[in-house]
Amino acid sequence: MPGPVAQAWVEELARAECPALTMRRARRHETSGASHDPIVWAEARGANVQDVDGNVFVDLSAGFGAASVGHAHPHVVAAVQRQSARLLHALGDLQPADVKVALLTRLAGIVPAAMQPARVILGLSGSDALEAALKTAVLHTGRSGVLAFEGGYHGLAYGPLAACGFSAEFRQPFSAQLNPEVAFAPYPHTADALAHSLSVVRSALASGNVAAVLVEPMLGRGGIYIPPPEFLPELHGLCRSHGALLVLDEIMTGFARTGRMFGFEHSGVLPDLVCLGKGLGGGMPVSACVGRAEVMAAWASNAAGPALHTGTFFGHPVSAAAALATLEVLEREQLAERARVLGAQLLDALAPIAERPDVKAVRGRGLLVGIELASPRHALACMRALLERGYITVPAAPDARVISLTPPLCISFEQLTNFVSALSESLMVTA
Repeated sequence: MPGPVAQAWVEELARAECPALTMRRARRHETSGASHDPIVWAEARGANVQDVDGNVFVDLSAGFGAASVGHAHPHVVAAVQRQSARLLHALGDLQPADVKVALLTRLAGIVPAAMQPARVILGLSGSDALEAALKTAVLHTGRSGVLAFEGGYHGLAYGPLAACGFSAEFRQPFSAQLNPEVAFAPYPHTADALAHSLSVVRSALASGNVAAVLVEPMLGRGGIYIPPPEFLPELHGLCRSHGALLVLDEIMTGFARTGRMFGFEHSGVLPDLVCLGKGLGGGMPVSACVGRAEVMAAWASNAAGPALHTGTFFGHPVSAAAALATLEVLEREQLAERARVLGAQLLDALAPIAERPDVKAVRGRGLLVGIELASPRHALACMRALLERGYITVPAAPDARVISLTPPLCISFEQLTNFVSALSESLMVTA
C-alpha cells in the first residue's frame, strides 16, 4: 500500500497540499519504520471503503467518526439528493431555509428533558460548536477565563485552540494570539488520579474569572480514557458553586457512539452547554452548540447590535437535511443499543490481546475503544500492518501509542471479530 493508481495520486498530493501534512507522514515513517503514504479513497458503503486501486477495506475510523450511521447510508443519501434538487443554499440567519428551522427544532428537543427548553447555534465543524460555546460563556458570565483538561482535543480554530490540552505544540506557534486566561487540569485517567485533578480544578475556579469548564465526558483523541464515575458529578458541583458553565464536548462521544445518545448520560450530569458534531451529519459537515435557554438568553442582550456569531454556511440546507436523516436512522435502527452490545462483544474479543506483554491496556465504552501499546513505534507499525490486511485505523494519544477504534455503528460482529484476528497477527509481525 498504496497501489499504483493511489501512488500517482499521492505524488500529486505531495506537490499540492500543505507541506506540513506530507512531512508529518514522513516523520511517522521514521518513527515506525513503515511507510505512511496514504491510500486514496474512491468509494465507501456501510463499514467498507474502496480505494482508487479497487482494494476494499473495513473502516474502523468511520472517517474520524463522521460516518457514524455508515458510509453513504441510503436514507441520508436520499435526503441529500432531495434537498440538493430543491434548495442548495438560503440566506443564512437572515432568511433561513425550512430544513434549517426543522433541524434547530429537532436538536432543541433531543437533549434530556431537564435541559429543556433548549436553544441551538449551528455550525459546520466541531471547532465551530466550541467557538459558539466559549462565546456563550463569556456573554452569560461576564468572565473571560476557561478551564480545560490535559489531553482534551477541541479543534484548532483559535478559541478552541487556546483550550486544546492535547499537546502544547498545537498552541505554541500561535500563543501570542490566543486567550491567555486558559488553565489546564489533569484529566483523571484512574480513580487514584481523581483527587489531584479536582484539587487543581478548585484552585483554578477560586480565581473567580472562569467562565467555562470545558471537558470531554470520555477522553477521545487524548487516548480513549473513561474517567472515574464521580468525576463529572463532582465537576458539575464545583461549576455550580463557582458560577462557571459546564461545557461538554460531545463531538466524538455524541450520537450513540458510547451506547447512549450522549456520553454525559452515563454520568447523570446535565451540562449547561453541549457541543455536537462529527456523527451528526452522517458524513456531511454540520455541528451544533445546544444550551439551556436561560444560558443562551445572554445572546439577546445584544439584539439591537450586529449579529455577533453567524456564518454564511451555518445551517446549510443540504447538511441540515443530512442531519435530520441521520437522527432518524439513529433512532429507527436503534444504533445506541447496537453500539452498547457490539462494544461489549468487541472488548470481550480483545481480552486475550490485552494479556500480551506489548499491550498496556484495552479500554472503551460502546464503539469507542482504544488499544494502548507499549511504544508509539509499535502502534504506528501495527496500524500500517492492519492497513495492509484491509483495516483502517487511526492513532490516539499525544504520542500516538493508542490504536483508536470508532467504526461505523452499522459494522457487523463478523467484521469486528475478523479485525481482532488481523490485529493479533499484526502485533506479532511488528513486535
